[in-house]
Amino acid sequence: MRVVIADDNLLMREGIASLLRRADIEVVGEAGDAEELLTVVDEHVPEVAIVDVRMPPTHTDEGLRAANEIRERHPRMGIVILSQSVEAGTALKILAERPEGLGYLLKDRVTDLEDFASTLRRVAEGGCALDPRVVTQLLGARTDTGPLAALTDREREVLALVAEGRSNKGVGESLGVSERAVQKHVTSIFDKLGLPAGESDNRRILAVLTYLRPKPA
Repeated sequence: MRVVIADDNLLMREGIASLLRRADIEVVGEAGDAEELLTVVDEHVPEVAIVDVRMPPTHTDEGLRAANEIRERHPRMGIVILSQSVEAGTALKILAERPEGLGYLLKDRVTDLEDFASTLRRVAEGGCALDPRVVTQLLGARTDTGPLAALTDREREVLALVAEGRSNKGVGESLGVSERAVQKHVTSIFDKLGLPAGESDNRRILAVLTYLRPKPA
């Protein structure tokens, strides 16, 4: 797998690149700002672009805008957005409309090489990945009333993993239970939430994100 890394912090870029090389992932280009990112992506056309949310010159949403431009130019390219802190609204904004081949992670997650490499491969294959802490925050905001309150503790664990973009097999491996047991939990969860379970992992996460999106005041 070939990747491009975009972050204005040189140490962060080099650190990520070093980790990925240990996982036999080829880093074909690096960029320090959004304009350079677009140039490098067009030149190398990697399987995945790793993009910081905030980049020069304003350090607001340059990374997000560059990611959207990349998706326009290279629809099949996977993109993993990195953020310094939990920004649930940003996560929902970039994932809700088109979750395929897209991930949103906190920067400190990249220190777990096995998990990070697995996420990149999932996104490269057209899957979706959402940082667990973002999922936890979204779930916590919706626990007071409504169908979510009817979920068991185990169902909440399963739902959080589904929202991260994991398949039933991946959920089972994480929780140490059978894939059949996971399917029963998923069926129960979607029945309680009134959501179509669907066969596609991306459709499942889209349904979860739709449900978790904060209601308008």
